[in-house]
Amino acid sequence: MRYQLGRRAVLAVWAALIVVPLTVVVFGTFKTTAELFESPFSPPGSLTLGNYRAVLDGALGTAFVNSVLVTLASVALTLLLASLAAYACARIPGWVGWVVFGFLVLGMSVPAQANMVPQYVLFDSLGLLDSRLGLVLINVVVTLPVAVFILGGFMRTLPRDLYEASAIDGAGPWRTYRSIVMPLAMPSVAATAIFLFVIHWNELLYPLLFISSPEKRTIPLALLSFQGEYLTDYPLLFSGVVVASAPIVLVYVLLQRHFVAGMTAGAVKG
Repeated sequence: MRYQLGRRAVLAVWAALIVVPLTVVVFGTFKTTAELFESPFSPPGSLTLGNYRAVLDGALGTAFVNSVLVTLASVALTLLLASLAAYACARIPGWVGWVVFGFLVLGMSVPAQANMVPQYVLFDSLGLLDSRLGLVLINVVVTLPVAVFILGGFMRTLPRDLYEASAIDGAGPWRTYRSIVMPLAMPSVAATAIFLFVIHWNELLYPLLFISSPEKRTIPLALLSFQGEYLTDYPLLFSGVVVASAPIVLVYVLLQRHFVAGMTAGAVKG
């Protein structure tokens, strides 16, 4: 009984720590700066969308489009390369497959910050700085090891009889990958897609390092412009945060069934 009460108390405190700031942010998007500081916890007097129109009509609207393009391209390319690599590692028999798999996921042990200077020099020499293509490529490079790790864990649980039966039916490696492995791996792919989407959508460090043109900024970088040295328009900032968070919530709602299934995919051998 005491354990149940203690657990509920901890969960109640945890929920309050999440709900209270979220309420202030959402209510603040419909207020002026004076109203926000006067009564931050009270509901807005009127539901006006002026702050949302201001952020979307300004630099944040362009940044939103840039983030959508960069994030979707990064997620799609990362999933394609990671699924192919994980499938190849699962098909290679014996210790060789494990060595190749270990080499691919070795990048997870290297901090991204340790590679930023050589990456900057390389991208500069290739003419990829200050470009959306450069952001897509660096996103893929940074997150490919973890995507291979997640998808490889699932694909290694698929029985080899599946591959043998496919070969007997005349299907080659590419047909097996496309028609058998990927449909079975969709829960794991969906979970990986959500994970990658959150990382790429919220990425700030590489856009801050690689992007210099205002029209090519992504949302996290554009949100920095809402903070002044001496004064910050918090209603506009809160509106920008809500707009930036909406796609993540939408993606999770649409894929939550696959995400829950993908979290346990590969945990138990079939």
